[in-house]
Amino acid sequence: MTTYKILNIAELKQRLQQGEELQIIDIRDPASFEQGHIAGAQRVGNDNIAQFMAQADLDAPLVVVCYHGISSQGAAEYLHQQGFDDIYSLEGGYTAWAAANG
Repeated sequence: MTTYKILNIAELKQRLQQGEELQIIDIRDPASFEQGHIAGAQRVGNDNIAQFMAQADLDAPLVVVCYHGISSQGAAEYLHQQGFDDIYSLEGGYTAWAAANG
């Protein structure tokens, strides 16, 4: 059974345009995050995962973003095990997001 869903770029863009309250976390390295990230995204890594989980809403939709949509799947699985119910891995990662959104 899959514990997370795959969200494509168009679906994420539509949900953001509709004003849906999404938690977006970016698990890329700090330098890559600083170079560009999805508006409203929070960088989460080993250095601050505990702090994020203490403050996060376990019931709100959570989108995990990485470079190409591979690492985010493992992170989404882990976060589901930590109690997040509505969790998504962004298909294609930030690379696809940046390509689609200039």
